[in-house]
Amino acid sequence: MTTGRLRLTLRVDADAAPALGHGKIRLLEQLAETGSISAAGRAMGMSYRRTWLLVDSLNHLFREPLVVTRPGGGGGAFLTAEGAAVVRCYRDIEKQAAEASAASLAELEKLLTPREAERP
Repeated sequence: MTTGRLRLTLRVDADAAPALGHGKIRLLEQLAETGSISAAGRAMGMSYRRTWLLVDSLNHLFREPLVVTRPGGGGGAFLTAEGAAVVRCYRDIEKQAAEASAASLAELEKLLTPREAERP
């Protein structure tokens, strides 16, 4: 959530290690949109290797894979039902956190040093 200058971001840890954040979720959303691991990575400015490593780590983190590739000449990739559920759950948690913290974020923003353009 963004309120003026502040932005709330969410990271979910599993077993005391970073598991999900806005970057991985955006990657899954890009993959769902493009149907391609390489296209999703390009859209986010990542190398194919980096993109594949992130997808592989997500696939191993959950009981069922989140992304499945299609073998053959056409290739491609798609989110599984579990992948879509992970994205939906993350976005729901993100929305709930933003709603719960809106007043505190607004108060915190008032305490920030003014931007250069706002200074007398």
